[in-house]
Amino acid sequence: MTEQTATGEHKVGSCMLHNWAEERAVAALDQAENRFQIRRQGHKGILTLDQDTKMETVTTHRTDFLPPKGPGVRERGIRSELLEKHIALMIREKIQAEQNSPPAESDFCSTTQRDFCVEGFVPLTPELTQAHDYKSDAGVTFWSENRHHIHGVTAVQTLEAPFRKSAKFSTPISERLDEPELPPDN
Repeated sequence: MTEQTATGEHKVGSCMLHNWAEERAVAALDQAENRFQIRRQGHKGILTLDQDTKMETVTTHRTDFLPPKGPGVRERGIRSELLEKHIALMIREKIQAEQNSPPAESDFCSTTQRDFCVEGFVPLTPELTQAHDYKSDAGVTFWSENRHHIHGVTAVQTLEAPFRKSAKFSTPISERLDEPELPPDN
């Protein structure tokens, strides 16, 4: 091999490193066939001498690992098999009866009609106890009703608008004493 590489001659398939045993085995075959045929079909006669034989269709895995076979005798009695078939038939008929039952009559009634439009209900408007102006009156909320229980709120200047801005926390006491009426400290 070293002589061939030094002269520049190469065989059809160049020899892999330390692959001299295979190279010797196919040396006679490489000279008999042309280069194109060897690359396309490989070397003939290495694996088998009979070229007309067909490949086996069964793999070694299938021959070694066969599916388990039954014992060949009856494992259950006739009565239990018939009972199982009868129960399966009853369950199948019950499920088919549920699936094929006629649909219930549809009640085309909206939520508003069902919950708010009750027969015999007469809406009454409550009578006014005071005159209210919705444009100028402050809205009644949870916080406006419970303003005395809220911590951290500045002093209320007017009861009509308890959450307006107030600068009383930063006003000096000497200026606050001149006020006509001091608000209660709650």
